[in-house]
Amino acid sequence: MSETPASEPTAGLTMFELARLEEARRRAAEVEAQVRASATVATRARKPRNWLSAVAFMAALGAVLTFFRPSDPDVATLEEIAAVREAGAGADVARDATDAAVAASRPGYGRSGDVLVRVAMPSQLIESPVALPAGSGTLRYQWVRAADSSEADVPRTLAPGMSVLAPARPGVYRLAVGEGASRQVLDDLSLAVLVPFAQKFGGTVNGYRLGSWPFERLGGERPLGFVEVTARTADVSLSRHVRLGDFVTHDQQAQWPRYVVVSPRLLDKVELVVDEIAKLRGVGDPSRIRVRINSGFRTPLHNSGVEGSALNSRHQYGDAADVAIDADGDGRFTSFDSRVVGLAVEMIEKRHPELVGGLGVYVNARSSYVHIDARGRRARWWG
Repeated sequence: MSETPASEPTAGLTMFELARLEEARRRAAEVEAQVRASATVATRARKPRNWLSAVAFMAALGAVLTFFRPSDPDVATLEEIAAVREAGAGADVARDATDAAVAASRPGYGRSGDVLVRVAMPSQLIESPVALPAGSGTLRYQWVRAADSSEADVPRTLAPGMSVLAPARPGVYRLAVGEGASRQVLDDLSLAVLVPFAQKFGGTVNGYRLGSWPFERLGGERPLGFVEVTARTADVSLSRHVRLGDFVTHDQQAQWPRYVVVSPRLLDKVELVVDEIAKLRGVGDPSRIRVRINSGFRTPLHNSGVEGSALNSRHQYGDAADVAIDADGDGRFTSFDSRVVGLAVEMIEKRHPELVGGLGVYVNARSSYVHIDARGRRARWWG
């Protein structure tokens, strides 16, 4: 028997419409069973059979979600307006500020416009988050600590087209801009200055135990560095739905500061998925979609003790998260939600192939969530 969310808006539908809804659910369940039976732990290439299954799955879920669509045409195409571009070491995404309306309503980075953090190395020159129009007067900028807005650097000149210099010390900062004695702190955006990977000694950074990455000693993949997290910066927003504290490893270490790895590309992908779900439901404000991060960054030390975790899990590189999204708005995280999230991921990867990655669906008696990553190649599995 199909599961019906407790508060699904079926009131007012005719018996014919209810029958169509139930039939769409049944078809979705059948496709899910077929995909689950044929899925491998890690699919590295697109197989025609899997592609056809995905198409059928998307069509079935699309029929279900028709009941959540607004009657107005879809005009939310922010991801087509914004552009992604590399902006130096450690900065994965940057916003194209050519559209003033988008810049005003969604001041973040990435195609979603919802990434609220920039990542940089100490003393790195980065593009200014303030788009000054040509011919504007010269201002001054200064970095302040995100924890308490105390001054963290000396004031410097800011002019149109000029880059800004990141602080020399690792930490989380915000930019203060002003003229003379007056200044305004940009609370919406943050800068995370990394602790360079080279400062990890014996598997620890400042006493916090991280362990060693799987192929670290062989010159394999490793993070550029680590974001320092304190008790006062854990609530800093990385994106509209993700806080810095969401990426702290769930280990037994209680000390502060702690250290995490965060990929802005993953944050961008998660927010695009939420935007897609909001469109499917006809929700005008994506921030109303409830999102819970079950697991973000995992230290290699902790990952080695997680049952069923891959040796080279993407959680260790900060570009993976286990996410529960209340896609149908009933206040619960169910298998139906996970199917909708899976549909949204497929749609986002098709539209933005530069964000392709892994999708793992986990459904059991206790919880339902989805693994999303931006590893750069397609992978699908059921857990």
